[in-house]
Parts: sequence; structure tokens; C-alpha cells
Amino acid sequence: MTEPRQNEPKIDADEVLNGIVEWVSIESPSHDARSVNKVVDHVEGQFRDLGLKLDRTAGVDGFGDILECRTPAEWSTGEGKGILVLAHLDTVHPIGMIEKDLKVRREGDSIFGPGIYDMKAGGYIAYYALRHLVRQGKKTKLPVTFLFIPEEEVGSPTSRARIEDAARGHKYALVMEPGRDGDRVVTSRKGVGRFTLKVKGAASHAGVRHQDGRSAIHEMARQIMRIEAKTDYARGITCNVGLVSGGTGVNVVPAECTAEVDLRVPSQQLAEEMMHWFLNLEPIGKDVELTVEGGMNRPPYQKDAGISSLFEKAQAIYREIGKELLDVPLTGGGSDGNFTAALGIPTLDGLGADGKGAHAAYEQIYYSSLVPRTYLCTRLLETLD
Repeated sequence: MTEPRQNEPKIDADEVLNGIVEWVSIESPSHDARSVNKVVDHVEGQFRDLGLKLDRTAGVDGFGDILECRTPAEWSTGEGKGILVLAHLDTVHPIGMIEKDLKVRREGDSIFGPGIYDMKAGGYIAYYALRHLVRQGKKTKLPVTFLFIPEEEVGSPTSRARIEDAARGHKYALVMEPGRDGDRVVTSRKGVGRFTLKVKGAASHAGVRHQDGRSAIHEMARQIMRIEAKTDYARGITCNVGLVSGGTGVNVVPAECTAEVDLRVPSQQLAEEMMHWFLNLEPIGKDVELTVEGGMNRPPYQKDAGISSLFEKAQAIYREIGKELLDVPLTGGGSDGNFTAALGIPTLDGLGADGKGAHAAYEQIYYSSLVPRTYLCTRLLETLD
């Protein structure tokens, strides 16, 4: 790696790491609004101290608050639509993981902790990047807005509209989700659909009047086989029946059964095709009722000309430190970047720290990725016009 440009202060990897650990040390499961808001409090204080304009919106439906931080007008040389930086402060890990399987610790190049990879490291890197510019007395060419989301891990149900409204007022979207497989970022993601199937049959005694019953579980089993058969790797479609519940007792023909399905598709055309298919499913057996609810939770995020151009700018920045930036093939995981890209906003995702183990008990980031990733984010904020 080459040195930073002449007379430019270096990014301090230890300082970046210490800041990340502060965020990680405040556990914040998505459904625990009080815990999420403790992180929001911490981040809000840091951006207030930096001098940004803050707008905090109280959470609804049991989720935490949404935090928006905007740079003052005098901090940028240009006006109009600017840069939207997206990050989420919730994690999938329950309270207590930090004392058990995911103690914050360093082992060689790896630093472990709940949510450190997905994605508190990325969120802090974005904060540090702006602070690094401020310390040098530099201005951005465009205004910058940071939007911190409290429930991305469960699909951003209460913040989607806010994300889309913000995106419409910005020229670019930078998403601080974790980096991938070395020096790679994300330029496309599959769309995510969620569907709930409910079958209503008829209960009866399993031994005395079995013939009078209509098994909802049996019907659901047949529907599951039908749904799973729609998985088509060649077309990029996956259907996963992930949750099933039903019945009241082993000696009762079950009258009710529910299943929840995860759908992933690479294009809007396939999203519409599969959504139509799901919502028009009909019973297979006799004398049972089937209802299907749901739709696309996140639209497909497809690499278009605007995204390709933004990615090329990022590649040029990475070459300044002697490294080559690549993008990963279409990924099945969704993010808030799906919302911005679907609106036609050039979106670059996966800008956070590299590592592995998202959602796992070995979640970790790589220390060696902190300086390159922070440099990339800093220069994107500085140079995008």
C-alpha cells in the first residue's frame, strides 16, 4: 500500500478500532428498542459534537429511533442533491452475547464482537471519515446526510419510507454494510420477498374419527413441496420455507397450519412473476382453505450505468493507495441499498470493514481492512460531485 498523499494526516487504525469497539460494546438487538436507542444516543452525541444538524425521529411498533445527521451548508462547496450515507445500528444478536460467545477480543488480524461486521464497523468508519475531513479543514463538494436505521435486520419495516424519501433528495447513496471477500464492494443484490401461508382444515379425533378430519399440516406439506420446487438456480430464484407451525395435539387431526416463506429474485420482472404466483396459489386437497399474504420486502438492486460509474470512481480512489477494488457477483442478501437503487439513485454498498461471520457466533472484522476502507469512504465523501 502506498502512503497517503503528501502532508495528509494518516488515518489511525487504532483510533478507528477503538471507536468501533465503543459502538459494539452497546448491544442492540433489533426488537429491543431501549438497547438500540442507547447506541443511537451515543452516535447522536458524536455527530452533535462534530457540528452536524440532527433530526431524531421516535421509533414506532416497538423499534428504536431513526437518526439523521446533516452537514451544515458551509461544509460543502456545492449545493443541491448530495450524498446519502446509510447504516443501521441494530444487530441480530441477543443481549448477553458479548459476555458469552462473542466477547470483544482481538486474535491476530481478527476482532470479534456482536454486530462488529454487520455492521457497526461500517457505520463508525463513515463517521470517522467525515471527522477526518473536518480535522483537516476540508470541505466536501456535496452536502452529506447520514441516516442511521434501527431495524434493518428485520427488513426496515418502519424506516423504509424515510430511506426512500431521503434517497430522492440525494444524488448518491453510500451503504456501509460490510465489505466482502477482500477488496470487494457490492453493486447488486437480489430482491427479497416474504409470504405467509395459512391453511384451515377440520379437526377430528386421530384414532376414532380420523376420516372426518381434514389435515391442515398435510395440505401445507404439499404446498411446501410445490413452493420449494420453484427454486431455480439458473434463473437466480430461491424459495425457502423457513418457519412452519400447526396442530394442537398429536392425537388430533390438525385444523390449522402456518408457513412463512423467504423469496429471493434478481430482477423486478422475476419479482412480479413470483409475487403473482404466490398470491394466486390454490388448495391442492379437498375441503381445505388456503390464504396467502405478503409481497416484496426489498426490491431488486440491479447494477445500472449510474452504479457502474460510481463504482469506477471508487476504483480510482482505491488505486491511490495501490489497491484494486472489485465488486462481488450478485448477492442474495438484501440491505437498505435495495431501496435506494430501485429508485434509480447510484448506490454503492458493502463499503464497511472486511471480515466474516455476519449473524454468527464468530462474527469478526479484519484490522488490516480498516485503513483502506476508511480511506475509500473519506475520499468518496470528499470527491463525489
